[in-house]
Amino acid sequence: MSEDPFVNPINPDKVAQNPGLLPYAHTAGGAVIKPEDTGKTRGRSILAMRQQTDRQMNQLYEQMEVLAKQAKMIADRKEISERIYDAAMGFEPIISETYYMYEKEDGSDLLSLVAPHEWGRSFKYSRYLAKVILLADHTWDVTYNEEPTKHDDF
Repeated sequence: MSEDPFVNPINPDKVAQNPGLLPYAHTAGGAVIKPEDTGKTRGRSILAMRQQTDRQMNQLYEQMEVLAKQAKMIADRKEISERIYDAAMGFEPIISETYYMYEKEDGSDLLSLVAPHEWGRSFKYSRYLAKVILLADHTWDVTYNEEPTKHDDF
């Protein structure tokens, strides 16, 4: 009795020698593998990177603006404080007390304990400039006189 030689029923033209290297799924349940457009991926990555870094830069710019405003306020307070300390005063100012700044006829400044409404007819200065309070750091909190006829850029 002779045996028939084995004949493979699968067409050799339809079988891959190395199915793991195919650019597509080689079984019905296999994952779909698509080649990526590297230019498209790079473009999306660059866009995401730019959006994120722009957001971070804007946050830094906002923080810088706040710091710049604070620095200007301190510089202004220093300048005003120096002018107040240059004013004539016959007493030693006390922290948290209120004082009043006047301009004399000769253009010099005077710091007084007397409020403008307390002078009555004896007011002898060219104008009332501001109400000032000595702060703990020895700078001054200034409330300017807002009367239109006596406005000053103090």
